[in-house]
Amino acid sequence: MRGREFLEKLGFVDPKLVEEAGRRPRRARRQLWLWAAAAVLVFAFTASALLWPKGPMETPDPMGGVEAVALAAYPEMAPYPDENAFAGENGTFDNDGFMEVYQAWREGRQALVEQGADYADSLSDFYAAALPVFLAGEEGENRVFSPLNVYFALGMLAELTDGESRGQILNLLGQEDMESLRSQAAALWNASYCDDGATVSILAASLWLQEDLPFLQETLDTLAETYYASSYRGDLGSEAVNEALRAWINQQTGGLLEEQAADLTLAPDTVLALATTIYFRTKWVNEFQEENTAPGAFHTPDGDVTCDFLHQSTTDTYYWGDRFSAIGRNLDDGGIMWFLLPDEGVSPEELLASGEAADFFLAGRDWEQSKRLIVNQALPKFDIAGEVDLIEGLRTLGVTDVFDSSRADFSPMTEAVEGIYVSQVKHAARVAIDEEGVTAAAYTVMAASGSSEPPEEEVDFVANRPFLFVVTGPSGQLLFAGVVNQPV
Repeated sequence: MRGREFLEKLGFVDPKLVEEAGRRPRRARRQLWLWAAAAVLVFAFTASALLWPKGPMETPDPMGGVEAVALAAYPEMAPYPDENAFAGENGTFDNDGFMEVYQAWREGRQALVEQGADYADSLSDFYAAALPVFLAGEEGENRVFSPLNVYFALGMLAELTDGESRGQILNLLGQEDMESLRSQAAALWNASYCDDGATVSILAASLWLQEDLPFLQETLDTLAETYYASSYRGDLGSEAVNEALRAWINQQTGGLLEEQAADLTLAPDTVLALATTIYFRTKWVNEFQEENTAPGAFHTPDGDVTCDFLHQSTTDTYYWGDRFSAIGRNLDDGGIMWFLLPDEGVSPEELLASGEAADFFLAGRDWEQSKRLIVNQALPKFDIAGEVDLIEGLRTLGVTDVFDSSRADFSPMTEAVEGIYVSQVKHAARVAIDEEGVTAAAYTVMAASGSSEPPEEEVDFVANRPFLFVVTGPSGQLLFAGVVNQPV
């Protein structure tokens, strides 16, 4: 008797983890993951005047062209137990030894996840506002972004600002003051971070300073302690620093966004740059069988294309609304990838604009219109990436002063310069799924139309036309969201 069977007979497995979060003990990974999702957000700041003395470099140079002024230390995490390490030569299994290690891992991981769950509701307004703004676009194009990644970048931006500049950011993030924001950010970071040898969900952040910019060390220390952000300084806008920034981004995102980062540069008048990343990979709880993958037609707005579809029939919860149907697939880390399929004649853009998509994604398993059925799933394999300038979207959401040199207040960062303002905000993200798993985004579509009661026993969910997806972490936070109009 091994792993899962042993735990279930003991009644040890938390139903939330097994049935809803989908975590179960499993064998050691046999190969590297094929797919991963990543996002990066970069804020660049310029100033109307540079009037400070050059300061000394105090720390060793960690990469070409820059020197560190504050370094974050990531928390240690108990590794997920390797079942093979408890297997004997004669087919025996050391259940007691396995359970001891598994329980230590489980208790530590669950304690972190529960921190983030306490803040799930407080971010609902931010997610509901951000989804239609940052996923808006023309019909026919793929769009993807990371809500949680944007949240952490805005949290760091709030640390660098004061006055109305900070107030607008706090209002968007639903926080009254910096102490509540820091408590929330720390809890969400710990709930979302995982590097236990089985699942990878790594959040990273950095601040880049012009080499002669005087700074307040207290602010850098707060960024390191709360957001695990390291700070560097160098000649911003130089090719050496641009290469260092691109190298940092590629390292933190596993090279998934190398194409998007290739053209990323800082202007010569940049005085500050803020970067946040998220890198995520995990498996489905119930993997698709490769022999069931088959080509099929996907009806894009521009005509039909042929792509590979993942097929699986399973008893699952089927959800529906007035103009859509949806399913959620459990991920091995305890999160869920949601697939929302608009009804025939309804576009993803319409559901985003009306708020119906955000309402469903935020409700998740609490959505009332649901039923347990045999669901015949057909999901297209996809690998999509997107880039977006977030400035106009942030202005739409009420963050305006940081983009105005006469109104922006960056006094918590430096008091030596006036006229600092945000001049560039770039966001890029990528999500892919295959038979084994996903990295931050999953999406399921079904062929049933209308919002009437589904059939009694069985339903087809065929995502063969444009759909929406969201990937949530184990605490329910929105890691990635996207629109798939073109799977290939």
